[in-house]
Amino acid sequence: MDYDTFGSTAVELAIDLANAGRDADWVPAFLRAHDEWFEAGTVLDLTPAEAAQAAETADLVRAVAVAGSQPEVIERLNALLALASPQPYATDHDGALHLHYARREAPALEQLTTTVAMGLSQVVVQHGWQRLGVCTAEGCDNVYVDTSRNASRRYCSNTCASRSTVAAYRARRKA
Repeated sequence: MDYDTFGSTAVELAIDLANAGRDADWVPAFLRAHDEWFEAGTVLDLTPAEAAQAAETADLVRAVAVAGSQPEVIERLNALLALASPQPYATDHDGALHLHYARREAPALEQLTTTVAMGLSQVVVQHGWQRLGVCTAEGCDNVYVDTSRNASRRYCSNTCASRSTVAAYRARRKA
């Protein structure tokens, strides 16, 4: 799959957000772990209401990935895009020319929501909604983007794929 580097990493941010654990302090921990996405000096402390909005964004990313039809994807993706406030600009701060989707002075929640919405929508529009999926491994419900050539990915990681393969092998041997 050939999608632009920033778009691909923006969708990876969306996937990470959808798959984030939801313990008591998950939002601040998530923002700190992904601080490279935020303009220098951005305050990463969110109010409880903003943390709830971040959770809503995560839920919408997951909803897009689990949708079973294009009309469902469009509806859910548009709900996610409605939360975004895009004001793209070009930059080369890391040595490569690329786009940022949120305005420089935007608060952390706006930067997160806009980047996630724009990255996910780029992949869906350019490569098809079928490229999003949920891991089929038993006990795993992680969201992933299928970057395989033939759109055949079924697992979120090699770990889940290996675990499922071993379990299937053992089940065949037992039978």
